[in-house]
Amino acid sequence: MSDESSSILIVDDEEMNREGLARRLQRYGYTVTLANSGREALELLGQSRFDLVLLDIMMPGMNGLDVLKFLRRVDSLIDLPIVMVTARSESEDVIEALELGANDYVTKPLDFPVVLARIRLQLALKQALAQSTKLEQKLDSRNKELEATAAELAAANERMRRDLEAAARIQQALLPTLPPEAPGARFAWAFRPCSQLAGDYLNVFRLDDRHMGLCVFDVSGHGVATALLSITASHLLAQIAGGAGEGIVPVTEVAARLGEQFASGSTVGHTLTLIYGILNLDIGEFRFVSAGNPGPIHMPMPPAPPVRLEVSGLPVGIAGRNLCEHKVALQPGDRLFLYSDGVTAARNADGEHFGIHRLLSVLEQTRHLPLAESTGGLVRRLGEWSGKTAGHDDISVLGVERTNLDCVGREVHREVI
Repeated sequence: MSDESSSILIVDDEEMNREGLARRLQRYGYTVTLANSGREALELLGQSRFDLVLLDIMMPGMNGLDVLKFLRRVDSLIDLPIVMVTARSESEDVIEALELGANDYVTKPLDFPVVLARIRLQLALKQALAQSTKLEQKLDSRNKELEATAAELAAANERMRRDLEAAARIQQALLPTLPPEAPGARFAWAFRPCSQLAGDYLNVFRLDDRHMGLCVFDVSGHGVATALLSITASHLLAQIAGGAGEGIVPVTEVAARLGEQFASGSTVGHTLTLIYGILNLDIGEFRFVSAGNPGPIHMPMPPAPPVRLEVSGLPVGIAGRNLCEHKVALQPGDRLFLYSDGVTAARNADGEHFGIHRLLSVLEQTRHLPLAESTGGLVRRLGEWSGKTAGHDDISVLGVERTNLDCVGREVHREVI
């Protein structure tokens, strides 16, 4: 499904809006049909098939929400992508539209590059599913042929298994090794993939003599593509953060540049979340940005309890440059834990999540232990919690403890569980 063959129905009661948008979309090769009311839109949809609908919410008579309710009885989100158009970006109408099955929304006044990008994304998703469905049909028709080649496939599967095991070993080898000695801090990490190839990745790297970069990635999904995206993102982040002569690049700028690199169609179907920060070894200040990742856990010296730092932010490539920088001051003896959402989302046999409260409790119970033992103990505790329940997500934990400046952080520890 190329732009030249995609058909779009624009539904808007304001002639200037629909005509102007139609002309711009037609320049990109789209076939555009216009409807000035919800009722006319339903008539057109009953007569013809469209690849996507741009549907205004605020219309007299049958409004956009009414049309959306009717259409979702007939077509799924994939069969007919619907992008709502509203003048109120944070209104209850937008929330209701998404709950009723809208794929996305844009706000008035329309920013055409944004509208075009979201149309292309929805059409790409639809195309990917159509290709997948077509492939499944072909595979079904060749089922008998596949049965005749079972032995050959078994041998191929065995080769694939060995390749995946080798790839998993390579991926684990790319996890951080012992970083250079860091006066003022010690580090520890633990990692448990839920399958051979993980979508999580973490890293600790030196930016200059007095600053360390810390990051945790989580790419949605599993398999080769997910693992490659995760590793690629980590290497890109390290390159961007290094600055190539720019000095220390601000954390929000690093996340924004990484998002620009990952805004291509190659990441369709994957979501990349990130927490990245810069630790100033002299003053113990940690400046960080969260793009869809849980906020870190700050553990001051006892008797102060551990707290989760509240953050907000959309995944990499979605938030654009609208990410906020956060900071926390670490005193000697304080600890900070960065982790992927697989930690709190882990489930036991009853389907109960491990949750943030248990996470805080385990870290507090192991506060007296060395950082490495506390970090590894947390992941082992998660294993005990899950029992025989199959893990659905990778688990990554990266811990840092501030030490006195005259104490080199030699307790750098890595553990794959």
